[in-house]
Amino acid sequence: MLLSFAGFSQEAHGEHHADEAQHEEEFNATELIMHHIKDAHEFHIADFNGKSYSLPLPVILWTNNGLVTFLSSAFHHDDSGKVVVERNGQKFVRLHDEIYYANAENGITFNEEHHAENDRPLNFSITKNVFTLFLDAALMLLIFIPVARSYKKNSKAPKGLAAFIEPLIVFVRDDIAVPNIGEKKYAKYMPYLLTVFFLIWFGNIFGLIPFFPFSGTLTNDILFTGVMATITFLFTLFSGNKDYWKHIFWMPGLPVPMKIFMIPVELIGMFTKPFALMIRLFANITAGHIIILSLFSLIFIFKTAFVSPVSVGFALFMNVLELLVAALQAYVFTLLSALFIGQAVAEHDHH
Repeated sequence: MLLSFAGFSQEAHGEHHADEAQHEEEFNATELIMHHIKDAHEFHIADFNGKSYSLPLPVILWTNNGLVTFLSSAFHHDDSGKVVVERNGQKFVRLHDEIYYANAENGITFNEEHHAENDRPLNFSITKNVFTLFLDAALMLLIFIPVARSYKKNSKAPKGLAAFIEPLIVFVRDDIAVPNIGEKKYAKYMPYLLTVFFLIWFGNIFGLIPFFPFSGTLTNDILFTGVMATITFLFTLFSGNKDYWKHIFWMPGLPVPMKIFMIPVELIGMFTKPFALMIRLFANITAGHIIILSLFSLIFIFKTAFVSPVSVGFALFMNVLELLVAALQAYVFTLLSALFIGQAVAEHDHH
């Protein structure tokens, strides 16, 4: 994160010198921060001598003429819609990391609100968040496949990597799954709960490794957190027993008018739970990144090096705090997922 911020700062500084002859451009902290935390088609590494150095990623589009693929470097780091890429008889432009068909004038057409009106192809590109997801999945396979094999071959106390992983697995089982789902039914949900816990934890850690160029953070993307929350919702939905649905559509022990009143309340509650899961996971990690980048931005806003000790000190403190939040959010999401599933499979004695 620190290296990325330095690179972006150089980029902003370089743009400032380019326009200096026309007018003095103020440092835009909001634009810089939003550019850093959002998903992108390339990994920005640094700026040096007026040039931007990035690791391009594959652009995969399903267009009017079929499948089109090329590297994001074809846009020459341009994100303003000015560079046109021609492939398979079609022209494309990139604006704010969204890819559009170029119009007849080889550019972007804007409406009165300055929103692009161009049509867009279906975009299946490998963005930095998707790449980080693949990296996260590969790391989990590299860890858990050898650990599983060692348990099959050895009945003794675990050693090495297995000794490190076992307490975490036992923690998810004994402190999350069993108390919330129950001893009789927790086992079939353990694969999902373990996957969620380690996927979110490792994904958060990737975004906090200093000087690591592949610094995409999975939970910075609300689409990722939305998919995770939706999967938990589907597990809850299809695991629900008759008692679960009875408590939603005809709550036992209440007068008939209250039952009718509670039906829409319970139905709304079904959807607010995954929505809260999605927002909580997205907001906590994203807020931490914004705070860290805002602290660094103070140096450029006040235009003095005297602010740097305070900014760097608090930023380092926040970075350490983010390590705790990375694990805490994995725990909270897994805990709430187990709680919602447990409510769906619980059996009630209404007598």
